[in-house]
Amino acid sequence: MNELFDGRRHGLPAAFAAVSAESHPLARNEHAVDRRARVDRNGHEGAVVWLTGLSGSGKTTLAMALERSLFGRGCEAYVLDGDNLRHGLNSDLGFSPEDRSENIRRVGEVAALFADAGVICIVALISPYRADRARARAAVKNGKFIEVHVAASVDICETRDPRGLYKLARSGKLKHFTGIDAPYEEPITPEVIVNTDREDPADSLHVIEAIVRRAILREEERL
Repeated sequence: MNELFDGRRHGLPAAFAAVSAESHPLARNEHAVDRRARVDRNGHEGAVVWLTGLSGSGKTTLAMALERSLFGRGCEAYVLDGDNLRHGLNSDLGFSPEDRSENIRRVGEVAALFADAGVICIVALISPYRADRARARAAVKNGKFIEVHVAASVDICETRDPRGLYKLARSGKLKHFTGIDAPYEEPITPEVIVNTDREDPADSLHVIEAIVRRAILREEERL
């Protein structure tokens, strides 16, 4: 099997890997199953529902609840959770600004593939930088992208921190922690905002479901 030489694995600059990839002509092959056939089979469009917010804001809780709700109504739905992905796909990345951007780039590309396959892909990821979220949106060419700002204050998020990450960050033992010593750029025009520091989780879920129903599902009575 021919494999591209990845210079980064040998201590070379990332640009070297890009040059190596460009030296191999790449084709883009068309699928035998088109988008319309997938919509007809699934009863809904493929899409990405991207939940962004501080650690402890409730992204994963809402993402898993939305997945269960959609799956229970016959929809193809799957959650890409930031913590879970760092056990595998992104296990080689840290939390520097550069690694965070690469983390989001990878997840965005995978989410776009899910959407292209007709799945409602629900992403739960801090994704602190606007530019990275914009790139993830741009990657979804054949489907909807719904950005959900899961908003909660740092003070509230700290009270929901069973792993003690905020405490470690404030003590200086955990570096590059969003909301403490690393920035979080709030979405400017997200499709949805849920305020989990003053809303019941069921109410926040209902708000997200309503947007999903209008923007993605063909049959509103599914929800």
